[in-house]
Amino acid sequence: MEARISSSLGLPSPNPNPHRHPTDFPSILNHFAATATNPPFASTTPAPKPQTLLKNLTVVERALIGAAGGGIAGAFTYVCLHPLDTIKTKMQTKGASQIYKNALDAVVKTFQQNGILGFYSGVSAVIVGSTASSAVYFGTCEFGKSFLSKIEGFPSVLIPPSAGAMGNIMSSAIMVPKELITQRMQAGAKGRSWQVLVKILEKDGFLGLYAGYSATLLRNLPAGVLSYSSFEYLKAAVLNTTKKSHLEPVQSVLCGALAGAISASITTPLDVVKTRLMTQVHGDAVNKAAAVVYGGVSATVKQILKEEGWVGLTRGMGPRVLHSACFSALGYFAFETARLTILQQYLRQKELSEVPASPS
Repeated sequence: MEARISSSLGLPSPNPNPHRHPTDFPSILNHFAATATNPPFASTTPAPKPQTLLKNLTVVERALIGAAGGGIAGAFTYVCLHPLDTIKTKMQTKGASQIYKNALDAVVKTFQQNGILGFYSGVSAVIVGSTASSAVYFGTCEFGKSFLSKIEGFPSVLIPPSAGAMGNIMSSAIMVPKELITQRMQAGAKGRSWQVLVKILEKDGFLGLYAGYSATLLRNLPAGVLSYSSFEYLKAAVLNTTKKSHLEPVQSVLCGALAGAISASITTPLDVVKTRLMTQVHGDAVNKAAAVVYGGVSATVKQILKEEGWVGLTRGMGPRVLHSACFSALGYFAFETARLTILQQYLRQKELSEVPASPS
């Protein structure tokens, strides 16, 4: 691997001039991969010791630090943007076209019926689920980036999408039950999060928590790869242009927002299918329009096309793109901030622990 990746991972540098700025696209990715795992330290910090400790961090240590930062960022971001997700879900639920004229009408009717709290239905499940799923996601992504960077000959251009795919596969097992409970509540299910959970287990068993899992994975893999890779590539391009080792806050927000918008706009049809599968109800339907039980991804797509046409697969695109852009902007910024803070604190503690005790 190129010098910057080797340096950031504590490996011998094959490049006699490792500080040369990259000029081609693969080198841009290598430049980013190094700076993403090698944050700058203030000039007042003793350079040799922290940098040595950083290079000696194992892949597991990097993954755990990424997981901690991801958990904090995930909970914060999901809670902040939960109202937008609520409106998106209401717009995508079966029969929404007969209930709401547009997203603004959904906002007004939700407020009229339940007040401010109506926008935070299922938020407790979001806090628990998003913290766990984001920790698993970012931890796996960090593990993937570090691990793949150590594989000699692995194309650097494939590191971001590969790491993103790994993260999504691992986190979907936690994310699906969380989204299922949240969206049932957003669609009108009565009771608190734990009551909805108990009701699902009573009627559908443990596997009922994974209704729409195939559709979620079908959506999350391309969405996750698109979002994560877009951010990585945009960040690499910005760093190559500015010749800096890290993004400024505004640059991080803009790269995240653009990456989220790209991903959401392309994968909205998959999200509609996933939402229809998750909001199907059994027995005590909250309304007749939502009582249709779909037979799977293929059957759901056919039924949407038959009843609503191609427009049905774009339901909620506006709120979803806005939500995804805001989520990615806030999420990537929060993750980078949390991860770098935790990393610096960890290195300081590690440095102190390695300082020999003074002789008495």
